[in-house]
Amino acid sequence: MSALFSPRDSSGNSGETYGRTLLDRVLEGVSADETPLTFAAEIPARTSALSEWPAWAHPSVVRAMQKSGITRPWSHQAAAADLAHQGTNVVVSTGTASGKSLAYQLPVLTTLATDKRATALYLSPTKALGADQLRALTSFIDSEDELHTAYPCAFDGDTAMELRQWARENSRWLFTNPDMLHISLLRTHQRWSHFFRNLTYVVVDECHSYRGVFGSNVALVLRRLRRIAARYGADPVFVLASATTADPGEAAARLIGAPCAEVVEDGSPRGPKTVALWEPPLIRELTGENGSPVRRSAESEAARIMADLVVEGARTLTFVRSRRGAELTAMTTKRLLGEVDSDLPSRVASYRAGYLAEDRRELEAALADGTLLGAATTNALELGVDIAGLDAVVVAGFPGTVASFWQQGGRSGRRGQGALVVLVARDDPLDTYLVHHPSALLEKPVEATVTDPSNRYVLGPQLLCAAMELPLSDAEVEAFGAVELLEQLAEEGLIRRRMHGWFVTAGTNPHATLDIRGGIGTQVVIVVAESGRMLGTVDTGRAPATVHPGAVHFHQGESYVVDELDLEQGLALVHPEDPDWTTSPRESTDITISEVLERKRFGELEVALAEVEVTQQVTGYLRRLPSGAVLDAVELDMPAQTLHTRAVMYTITPQLLEQVGVPTERVPGALHATEHASIGLLPLVAVCDRGDIGGVSTALHPDTCLPTVFVYDGHPGGAGFADRGYAEIARWLTATREAIASCECTIGCPSCVYSPKCGNGNDPLDKDGAVRVLTAVLAEMS
Repeated sequence: MSALFSPRDSSGNSGETYGRTLLDRVLEGVSADETPLTFAAEIPARTSALSEWPAWAHPSVVRAMQKSGITRPWSHQAAAADLAHQGTNVVVSTGTASGKSLAYQLPVLTTLATDKRATALYLSPTKALGADQLRALTSFIDSEDELHTAYPCAFDGDTAMELRQWARENSRWLFTNPDMLHISLLRTHQRWSHFFRNLTYVVVDECHSYRGVFGSNVALVLRRLRRIAARYGADPVFVLASATTADPGEAAARLIGAPCAEVVEDGSPRGPKTVALWEPPLIRELTGENGSPVRRSAESEAARIMADLVVEGARTLTFVRSRRGAELTAMTTKRLLGEVDSDLPSRVASYRAGYLAEDRRELEAALADGTLLGAATTNALELGVDIAGLDAVVVAGFPGTVASFWQQGGRSGRRGQGALVVLVARDDPLDTYLVHHPSALLEKPVEATVTDPSNRYVLGPQLLCAAMELPLSDAEVEAFGAVELLEQLAEEGLIRRRMHGWFVTAGTNPHATLDIRGGIGTQVVIVVAESGRMLGTVDTGRAPATVHPGAVHFHQGESYVVDELDLEQGLALVHPEDPDWTTSPRESTDITISEVLERKRFGELEVALAEVEVTQQVTGYLRRLPSGAVLDAVELDMPAQTLHTRAVMYTITPQLLEQVGVPTERVPGALHATEHASIGLLPLVAVCDRGDIGGVSTALHPDTCLPTVFVYDGHPGGAGFADRGYAEIARWLTATREAIASCECTIGCPSCVYSPKCGNGNDPLDKDGAVRVLTAVLAEMS
């Protein structure tokens, strides 16, 4: 560990901090035969690094900020604001509660105060976050008359029509999201000509959340924005705010399509914090699929921890993955507290992730004044909430990225006092790896935000939108490397080449058909049968695995069960239900290699990045209880789906496998276990969800004539995840091997080599063989 962290010593000395005191209280409730704490570390307090107000800052802006309690800016705020004021695109990538907002508020408000024609655009991934930022901004500019003419205003799907018209005519700082920018502002840019002509700044908040297909779409929307701004003679400066990630400047540049400086040295103060990693014990008397051991669920373990913390009077927030999980965690916590003090259960609540601003304000107030001591909530509370003064945060299951973990953990100790953060591992290979390898979580971030704007399946619809906004020139088409793509779209009758550029054909409405948050290609609409309410969409290729009949579907923390899936009509009908189980699909998969794009040879091993064709068929699904036990298996007869995508793959000679103790009869199980664990660990180096990727392993693949393992992108054309795996294969497979070896089970379990969606029923699997295979692979690459 780096000098930043002080690991807990073996004597159990809790030190002087409040966070360690709380951890000791929690450990007192652990059975003597259990050792769930795998690691604890002390993050020392950090003093603030202050700067002077820059000379260029408008006096009214400085006064407004000082009246709101900001006497001087922190060093990172001043550094980022200076770069932006100088006309340099900049991303500020610092921790939670480090005041990143001031870094863009200072230059934007100064410009709006000095140039009465200047305009600015703020973009956030969620309406809730945008509303919070607008509310905070309005509260402090109200104190200065000179700032009133900025007229900041929201412009999103919830904005009333009359207010939209007022905003278009009057607002000089518009708060919106990428969806509204795509579907409204850019499509009707002529109506916004005065706004775009004077556009000086574009703020992209929480930019690390733009990843995968959504991030690739947003990257192209921002390129379209720069194109429209240039049409009106503007060249806005981009100011981006990001959680701590790897290479934030590079990721930001890829997102906006232009060079971007980075500010990463955090000058904000921080109280001491204790971070504990917790692995629930195996339940010896309970077995899962194929007799595999089952761990106590992260939610039930988190409930016990929260109960112990509330008994100590610690204000605690617990993050879980679904509304039902939040409710069960709160109910279990209340039951445990009722055994101690009948007054305590009323001071714990489940919270439905704050989709309404008044709900969020009520929760914040209740936690702030001590009315509530504990709240269990979904991950959606991660953004757009100002909760300070928490003593502890419990994270039930790794939230997918290191950035998200620190955003959630950062809710504790936000007033400078000591605090406790506990990560409780789920039954998942990535969680297993992290609780046994704390440096991957606590030291420098190992993940990078992955986007691929060049994906032809993403680029094609975006080019149609761009051509409808302004005809595409040949130079622009060549810059995108999209000449062949445009010619294909022309053959489909969607666009045509004329003397002055490429024009969309009459009757084409590309903006309406492109959902930038959805998948790629045609979409299946998810609708509540009784009310007709639309919940969202999923691309047709992934629909059989995600919204098959009987599937449990989660939307904003609410759960629904799918009644019917009609792929021809593009419709999935659901009804609201809170079942006691979750579902995971069973799929059979075949893969063929279309083209090898890159390859590296290491003796008896070859690693490659390839274009592949994946044929998948959902054959059924499992229903699992919260304990992890399998309730039953249900068969389905779904049509096969073909996916053209990219994969990272490697082949190993049978001779090498024999040398490391994996004879022919063990090869299928060893490779199968390796594939499962590799899928689980790819999110460590590529910011993706496990559901974004898939895998295939075979003892003899017809295209390679060798034992082969594939891990592929689950999106047409790929979303950059396989490319990232290829680039980071040594780090990725090292973590995979260590995750398997760290697991205390003997034959394999969901924490290491079992997969919840394995089409072969997780059989055969050879845990020891997987460790041997990965050891051999890494040795060949070294």
